[in-house]
Amino acid sequence: MSRDLTLPPDYADLLADLKDQVRSAQLRAHRVVNTELLTLYWRIGESIRSRQEAAGWGAKVIDQLSADLRAEFPEMTGLRRTNVYAMRAFATAWPAEAIVRQPIGRLPWGHVITLLEKLDDPQTRGWYAEQADTHGWSRNVLLNQIMSRAHERVGAAPSNFDRHLVPGDSELAQQLAKDPYVFDFLGLSRGIGERDLEQALMDRIVETLRELGSGFAFVGRQVHFEVNGDDFYIDLLFFHVTQLRYVVVELKIGKFKPDYTGQLGFYINLVEDRLRQAQHQPTVGLLLCADRNESTVRYALGASQAPMAVATYTYDTLPAAERASLPSDTQVISAISTSWSVTTED
Repeated sequence: MSRDLTLPPDYADLLADLKDQVRSAQLRAHRVVNTELLTLYWRIGESIRSRQEAAGWGAKVIDQLSADLRAEFPEMTGLRRTNVYAMRAFATAWPAEAIVRQPIGRLPWGHVITLLEKLDDPQTRGWYAEQADTHGWSRNVLLNQIMSRAHERVGAAPSNFDRHLVPGDSELAQQLAKDPYVFDFLGLSRGIGERDLEQALMDRIVETLRELGSGFAFVGRQVHFEVNGDDFYIDLLFFHVTQLRYVVVELKIGKFKPDYTGQLGFYINLVEDRLRQAQHQPTVGLLLCADRNESTVRYALGASQAPMAVATYTYDTLPAAERASLPSDTQVISAISTSWSVTTED
C-alpha cells in the first residue's frame, strides 16, 4: 500500500464489516462440513447396525468393510476400524434427525466419540452435548467435565437462595453453586493455607473461571472496603455477566463453622451497598470450605439474612490415570489439521 494513500473515512468500518462476514462464512462452512460428515457417519453406522440385526453380521465383516472403504478412500482418516465401530454406536445412540435438531449435531466427531465412550445414559449424554455446544468446550474440557461428574455438581451446593431471592431468580442463582468444586488443575495437596489456595486459583485463572462455570468474570482479589476507619478484604469477587450479579467468594481451608456465614453476609451487604447498580440482580455469596457438617450448614443458612451457598472443594477428584490420558491442546490442534479429519481426530 502506498504511504501517501488517503483512505476514505468509512474504510475502517467497511473493513471490520467484511472481516465479520468472512468469519461468519467460515463458521457456516465449517458447520456444513461437520453436519455432512456426521450425517455420513450416521448412515454408515445405521447400515451396519441394520444388517447386523437382520443378517447377523459379525466383527470380521465389519473389519473387512472398513479395510475396503479405506482402500477406496485413502484420504479419509475417519474410516479406520475403530471409527467404523463408533459410527455404529452413534447410529444406535441417536436418531438421524438429532444431527440437525439437537446439540449433538453441532459437535465435532471427536466429541461424539467421547460421549459414546464415557457415558451410557442418554439423558446424561444429552446434558453434556448441550453444555459442550453452548460453551464451546474443547474435547479436552469435555472429557474433564465428564470425569469430574459436572452434571451432578451443578446447583448441588446447599443454599438459602429460595428464602432471600424471588422464585425465578433463586433458581438461576442456585445454578451458580456447584458441589464440590474440583480444583485438581492446581496440583496442590492438603495442609496449605488460605492465601496459598487463593494465589493458586489466581495463577490458574482461566481454569478457575472454567470450573466456576460459564458467565463468571473476575473482578478482584482481596477487594478492599473501608468502613469508618476499619478495613475489610473480600477474598475473591466475581461478576456473572449473564445473570448480572456480583458473586462474593470466601475461601476456608478447614471445616465449615457457623460464624463463617456472618462474615460472608457482611461482605455481601458491603457489595450491595457500595458496588451494586440499579440494573443488577441481588448479590450472592459462595463459601468454599474443605469439609462441612450438613446439619450445621442447614442451621447456619437458616439464620443468615443474606443469600449464600456453602460448597466444598477438592484437589484430586479426577484420577491421575485419567488426567494423564487427557489430550493436550497441541495434540487437539494437530489432529484437526486436515479437511476430512477436522472432526474425526479432534
